[in-house]
Amino acid sequence: MMLEKKHFRPICSPQVRISIFFCIFARLFYRDKIMENYIVSARKYRPTTFESVVGQSHITTTLKNAIRSGKLAQAFLFCGPRGVGKTTCARILAKTINCTNPTDNMEACNECDSCRSFNSGASMNIFELDAASNNSVEDIRELVKQVYIPPQTGRYKVYIIDEVHMLSSSAFNAFLKTLEEPPAYAKFILATTEKHKIIPTILSRCQIFDFKRIKNEDIVNHLAFVAKQENVSYEPESLHLIAQKAEGGLRDALSIFDQLVSFTGANLAYQTCLQNLNTLDSDYFFRFVDLFRAGDVSHTLLLYQEIIDKGFDGQHFITGLSEHLRNLMVSVDPATLTLLECSESTRSRYCQQSASCGLPLLMRYLEIASDAEYRFRDANNKRLFVEVALMKLAAVVKNMQQNPTAG
Repeated sequence: MMLEKKHFRPICSPQVRISIFFCIFARLFYRDKIMENYIVSARKYRPTTFESVVGQSHITTTLKNAIRSGKLAQAFLFCGPRGVGKTTCARILAKTINCTNPTDNMEACNECDSCRSFNSGASMNIFELDAASNNSVEDIRELVKQVYIPPQTGRYKVYIIDEVHMLSSSAFNAFLKTLEEPPAYAKFILATTEKHKIIPTILSRCQIFDFKRIKNEDIVNHLAFVAKQENVSYEPESLHLIAQKAEGGLRDALSIFDQLVSFTGANLAYQTCLQNLNTLDSDYFFRFVDLFRAGDVSHTLLLYQEIIDKGFDGQHFITGLSEHLRNLMVSVDPATLTLLECSESTRSRYCQQSASCGLPLLMRYLEIASDAEYRFRDANNKRLFVEVALMKLAAVVKNMQQNPTAG
């Protein structure tokens, strides 16, 4: 039996269907373009001049003076923690010494042929080698062969060797003679996070520059600049939280910043950042110290239960409490107040609470907390161990009143 052929009316006209198709195509196309063009903040805001390097003025000033006087070493060793500007300064130095028209402040002009080729990534005078993946003696011998070919343009051939401590022993030995007596046009810039792993014969041939951890204040100022450029709203406490989490590394701070911007939708609220970074709010520690002073054991234990319910472990808590008590101690004397790395509002709270406690009480608190932190790892019942430490802290005021002469 023949089935009757059914005719279906299209839900929209061909013109409408074509329009819908192009709308979908355009949306997918531009979305992919946006993702392709996205550059992480650590790369997008990487310093390109000595002046824009954050927190390493002792290094950049010395390098600029060396360029101005023409007294450039044959080899430099940049060492320090990760993410503090070692490779960045190496690139800026390499670019500046090849610039044919540097500024009065010894910065690259960005207009000469050398600067333009560097900015476009096409410089034939600057070579970078990652020693972590090119650490064999053959890699170094190949580099040494290139060293003795004079530059076709520009004054210097600059070799930047990152993570130089990863070179093998035989690679170091193959590099020694060239490093000691290179051609006049060759400059070497070695970068490492582990200076102690570099053999003394290499160290003796280099000018050594020790990069330091970047201060929280400098990191916060740079993050505020980036946030303004990216139209990101923020609470000052959020930027301080990022700086503390980065532990002196600007690259880490910018990576955390990018993560939080994505999570919060470009609105860095303090509580939201705390949640994302799994960090304990400093307000808890202020409340604990108030309870210690009041001798309130019951509420001290209940507050600790609240912290456990939030998913924080005892080690995290006891370490944070010791850090808080340390900050209170340095807040007692205005001369040591500069050791605090926090926002102005938090600094004010530290000063108020430290004044209400006094130095003898704070030192006793810190003694108990630091001892608990030291012995925490060996405790079998870790929760009970922390609770006993908290009860000791809550009993300090009463014990000092009963025995004022006790140490």
